[in-house]
Amino acid sequence: HAGYELKEQLKQAFAEVDWLDLGAHSLDSVDYPDFGFAMGEAITAGQAAQGVVICGSGIGISIAANRYPAVRAALCANATMARLSRQHNDANVLALGSRIVGFEVARDCVNAFIATPFEGGRHQRRIDKLGRPVA
Repeated sequence: HAGYELKEQLKQAFAEVDWLDLGAHSLDSVDYPDFGFAMGEAITAGQAAQGVVICGSGIGISIAANRYPAVRAALCANATMARLSRQHNDANVLALGSRIVGFEVARDCVNAFIATPFEGGRHQRRIDKLGRPVA
């Protein structure tokens, strides 16, 4: 619910994007893990290649989304972080905190995230390591 208004603003700002809206659908209180899990399931199932998740701080929902091995969610507070998360980390989910960033910063983050490709190269071996289980 804390991300609802920012989500709606971003959907309007990026009207050309074919959004798969997983909720929340109102300001009514909800549990952010449910929406992080929904994103994780959508990425895992191939319903979406990339996504944006939003909660109050961005922290909880990024933790929830990152529970899924197919997800590399990056919590970003500015466009540079969003750009680098794509370039170096091949992040496929952008996490935002609606109580941390305003609409303009969130818009810049989404724009950078969408527009930036993964560089590959030396970064790929690091991404490959992220898929290995930790003993």
